[in-house]
Amino acid sequence: MPENNDMHPLRDFFFFSELDEERFSQLEAISRVVHYKKGSIAFFEGEEATSLFVLVEGILQVYKTDMKGNKIILHHFFPKTMIAEMVNLEHMRFPASAEFETDGTAVVIDYPKFEQEFLSCPAVSMKFIKSLTKKVKYLENVIANNMVMNSTARVSKFICEHESEISKLKKGYIAADLNIAPETLSRILKKFADLKLIKKEKDTIHVLDKKELASFYE
Repeated sequence: MPENNDMHPLRDFFFFSELDEERFSQLEAISRVVHYKKGSIAFFEGEEATSLFVLVEGILQVYKTDMKGNKIILHHFFPKTMIAEMVNLEHMRFPASAEFETDGTAVVIDYPKFEQEFLSCPAVSMKFIKSLTKKVKYLENVIANNMVMNSTARVSKFICEHESEISKLKKGYIAADLNIAPETLSRILKKFADLKLIKKEKDTIHVLDKKELASFYE
């Protein structure tokens, strides 16, 4: 995995936007930019968590493996997102593995040094808490969506929220994310195409009428 020292991806990341030049230089010293090829593993289930990841480019899938070796997709992360806050804060091992579904880039931060040098700063620690809160809200949203929304609403919401990345995702992974069968996903996409809400070209999906598409879940 080739690396470079270009730290500009963090300069406009909300988490570190208020750091002055001196503090940002300290952050640079404990961080590195890593470029990943499609299929590269960011971390394995059971591995000790010693790094924070800020996903800058690409799509990262988090998954567990069952007794038969089958991959169970838990979540997809999209840029720009901080990953692994909780496991690092609690000094746990990673509960799942993470693999790049596309080529991607992440800033990898040495967490023990980050904890020592930055979490004592009120502004940073507050944003760390807010980042964790966003994850909790996401889980609540997933639970609510699965309990309240039907399959059509879930697919329309996913397309509207991930319009720029959806063409990079395999349909099987999208279906797993939404807890629906791949056949159901194909049927709903065809329905949206017939209604001229989206246009499908091979594996690419173009949104034609986002407002009407959003009406299925709003």
